[in-house]
Amino acid sequence: MRRIRPRRSPAVPLLLAVWAGAAAVLWLWWTNTPSLADTNAKILNAGRITGLLAGYLMALVVLQMARVPALERRVGSDRVARWHAMSGRYTISLVVAHVVLTMYGYALQAGKGFGDIVQQTVDSVGQLPDLGKAVIGTGLLVLIALLSMGPVRRRIPYDFWYHVHLLTYAVVFLTFWHQLSTGNDFVVQPTAKTFWYALYGSVTALVVWYRILTPLRLNLRHRMRVEAVIEETPGVVSVLITGRRLHRIGAEPGQFFRWRFLAPGMRFSSHPYSLSAAPRPNMLRITVKAIGDHSSALRGLRPGTRVWAEGPYGAMTAQRRSRGKVLLVAGGVGITPMRALFETLPGAAGDLTLLYRANTTQDLALWDELAQIARERGARLMYAVNSPEGERPDISADTLRRKLPDIDRHDVFMCGPPGFAQQVYEALRGAGVPARRIHHESFEM
Repeated sequence: MRRIRPRRSPAVPLLLAVWAGAAAVLWLWWTNTPSLADTNAKILNAGRITGLLAGYLMALVVLQMARVPALERRVGSDRVARWHAMSGRYTISLVVAHVVLTMYGYALQAGKGFGDIVQQTVDSVGQLPDLGKAVIGTGLLVLIALLSMGPVRRRIPYDFWYHVHLLTYAVVFLTFWHQLSTGNDFVVQPTAKTFWYALYGSVTALVVWYRILTPLRLNLRHRMRVEAVIEETPGVVSVLITGRRLHRIGAEPGQFFRWRFLAPGMRFSSHPYSLSAAPRPNMLRITVKAIGDHSSALRGLRPGTRVWAEGPYGAMTAQRRSRGKVLLVAGGVGITPMRALFETLPGAAGDLTLLYRANTTQDLALWDELAQIARERGARLMYAVNSPEGERPDISADTLRRKLPDIDRHDVFMCGPPGFAQQVYEALRGAGVPARRIHHESFEM
């Protein structure tokens, strides 16, 4: 086996660059801010700084949606999704603060009070350029934020939420122009206006390239179709996908694609599913559990159905490995990327261990394949299922140390439901595995 040289995540340098950009925005505001002589000036300038920071964060929110490979494959799609959600919350908070503070400041200038903010907003729309478009964009942003709240999002179909979420692009377009036409910082600082154009122009170029042109090129080049649908266990099916020169698609075991099947009722739905086997020159395979409308409909796919894919995405690959010994932990249908890694991770006999958690032995999808891989590679295969009485197996630090006395010298790759992943993560940490060697990626986005 070649010398192991783990690929480091660029998350820390990227975060430092983000904070540097925020510092530049604060500096721009500071250099263009006169002394704050009275309450009205303080309120208006508070509105200015919240608006500038909201505009900066809005560009980052869209960048995090652009599916740039450096983010999706190096940082990890789940981590980028968390950044996107956090940035979105900060953005909506800053936008609301900007609107309230600015309109309140204008109201004070006109001799009105806080209760006149709505009327002041209506008056300002008729007086200031591009403000009407900004109001529409702000309304759309508030709608997106409301639908993205956990309790609401869990009650609406994923496809509806996904397509509403795409309105973020319209929000950016509608709110961008008033920043330049009414923002004092850009009027008095031509360099700042050039920087703002460069920021938004770069983000737009990345979105067009990676969200439109790259998927278009991939699908025209590889022309994927459904070869067959195979039932693995009750409620779990594998979809075999053929195409041209699939070995040049750049996929690695542990990664996933966003799949769109051009069948009736599924054309407008795009969902992330992991590869459940190492990519072949003419074949890709996904294994999916029926837990929603889209995943349940996969059972009815006919051979020859056209497939539109975007990817590959995900950072949970062999590149993250830093030790010779590896423990793979799978919960439920999380076995799919673990099965691909179990087959392909380099290692001598005894270096690889797979722990598979399921409710019953009947739920152990792909078990025959896993057993064959274990025999051929001299790997260890373990499963943890509920007892006949329904008692859950004990996956604790003590249990892990008993099964693998040298577990603290392992890398751990893990995939499963959030609750299961949290339980195993705590057990691994208790067993002495450093956090930097626990690799987990959730695809519930």
